[in-house]
Amino acid sequence: MYGTIRIERNPSCKTKPGQEENLGFGRHFTDHMFIMDYEEGQGWHDPRIIPYGPLSHDPAAMVFHYGQAVFEGLKAFRTDKEDIVLFRPDQNAKRLNRSCERLSMPALDEEFVVHAIQSLVRLDAEWVPRKEGSSLYIRPFVMATEAGLGVRASSRYSFIIIMSPVGAYYEEGLQPVNILVEGHFARAVQGGTGNAKVAGNYAASLNAQAVAKENNCAQVLWLDAIEKKYLEEVGSMNVFFKINGEVVTPSLSGSILEGITRKSIIHLLNEWGIPVKEQKIAIDDIVAAYENGTLEEAFGTGTAAVVSPIGSLLWQGKSMVINQGNIGELVQRLYDTITDIQFGRTSDTHNWLVSC
Repeated sequence: MYGTIRIERNPSCKTKPGQEENLGFGRHFTDHMFIMDYEEGQGWHDPRIIPYGPLSHDPAAMVFHYGQAVFEGLKAFRTDKEDIVLFRPDQNAKRLNRSCERLSMPALDEEFVVHAIQSLVRLDAEWVPRKEGSSLYIRPFVMATEAGLGVRASSRYSFIIIMSPVGAYYEEGLQPVNILVEGHFARAVQGGTGNAKVAGNYAASLNAQAVAKENNCAQVLWLDAIEKKYLEEVGSMNVFFKINGEVVTPSLSGSILEGITRKSIIHLLNEWGIPVKEQKIAIDDIVAAYENGTLEEAFGTGTAAVVSPIGSLLWQGKSMVINQGNIGELVQRLYDTITDIQFGRTSDTHNWLVSC
């Protein structure tokens, strides 16, 4: 659709992190990146893979002033058979377009987005880690590049993909994390951009994240912006609770990002016959379940952390320790199932994997 991807190989490839090196998250970057441009009247054009390096943009580029920027996140995994696979990339391409639509940005051909990701991963295949639990994080993003200070949608954009070998998102690994329930700041509101993966959503979360860190919490659990009553999502994850044998998660209200891992988890729970509901969940309901002993497990889900057990919720100065701070049986089963599929340790009966 956009022509053949032109490839310019990097003549000065970097030294790749060693197997024993602590990769962290988003600290190292591969040798190449993908770029494609858009101009009104011409559409998307000139798809290319070039050496990874700085971008040069006019200081008046609209992305700097009016925040037209959206992104995605997915991973490439190296299986035990040395195959390299992606987990549900078609869903990321669909969500990228939904985000673009929300910010009045031009849509991309979704099959081409997956093709571009596959092409870049194949070229930098040696960057896909072999270390247990590690993967290659892939960050596609779209930003406005037209120079101009009038408040309107840009007429020019760039679609870029960069990649980074990563270890566990949380330094603790699969260990229960402490979460601060945020009662003051707001992340998003219905009718806003909360259900799109917009860069500004994350900028709006940084103050609360700093408060969470001061309280020895890894992330923030947001409440709705209007009533400050209903749970929405954790900063980088959707959230689930197991209460009296039933799993509940906040319904997609228009201010919550529709997570791809979230969708996969719901599919698995339904397949296993475990009751799961998408509904409005008040923080008072969680407090009541904690106090009467029916709050059995809590966890977050997302591309970066996959499944992350919640060990405690800090709300109004009170810490609610869940499952005695231990990893729950359901959390462990979900984590093992998803990661076994991703790393090829079990059959992909859902056709969620795409080869590179």
